[in-house]
Amino acid sequence: MTEDELRTGIQRRISPLKEVTDADVMEQIDRMLLEDPDALRMSVRERLMLRKRLFDSLRRLDILQQLIEDESVTEIMVNGPGTIFVERSGRLERWDKTFTGKERLSDVIQQIVSRVNRAVNTASPIVDARLEDGSRVNAVLPPVAPDGPILTIRRFPKDPLVMQGLIRRNSISAEAAGFLKILVRCGYNLFISGGTGSGKTTFLNALSAFIPEHERIITIEDSLELQIQNIPNLVRLETRNRNAEGMGEITIRDLIRTALRMRPDRIIVQTKKFLRLTAI
Repeated sequence: MTEDELRTGIQRRISPLKEVTDADVMEQIDRMLLEDPDALRMSVRERLMLRKRLFDSLRRLDILQQLIEDESVTEIMVNGPGTIFVERSGRLERWDKTFTGKERLSDVIQQIVSRVNRAVNTASPIVDARLEDGSRVNAVLPPVAPDGPILTIRRFPKDPLVMQGLIRRNSISAEAAGFLKILVRCGYNLFISGGTGSGKTTFLNALSAFIPEHERIITIEDSLELQIQNIPNLVRLETRNRNAEGMGEITIRDLIRTALRMRPDRIIVQTKKFLRLTAI
């Protein structure tokens, strides 16, 4: 069987199951490979690679899973099923792998957004979401994207940069960092603005280290990205898009109104254009 045929066969086997775990999927993959004559003729290494590709396509991000597991990749740009660019160390390069078609790329996008209770379709073709590791996701579908689905994934480091790291990189001077520490400790309202990829989230994460640990912090975000450290009393809130019927939207404004009733010492609001750190 071809890889697509194997995938389709596995999907048919797991579809009747009410709850499908990773172990269930892996079990069905192994059974299919044992029943397929072509797979049995493969070497052990080839069969293991096929096994992983099938699992990634069914439970992960298909061919993109390889990039997700590569810590040197900071951004993934899918300009349709046949064109993928990646950013490594600030440099863009075209990747040599492609999706088998628009349908497969659409399946990956639907898989991503469904995990965070969001929806994207022809009626609402633009969505912001996130991966389990906190990576930011933006997807655009036809008819807004006439050449096929567009997917952009921005990854964040597992260990957020601290202020000392920014100083070592000459991103900020020690004097400026000391001044900002005083402002944060004293509870001043701060705005952080800048273009896409300019480091707003990274900078806010570094500033958050100056927040006293005894305070109650509430973060409000379009899509969860902040990595606030060393704050035990932390509440995270996230907006929600309207559903297919046009109902159920929860906006930044709604969350701010709710946060004010949650006894915050500080509220951190993140939107697509700026970050605001507000002391109450």
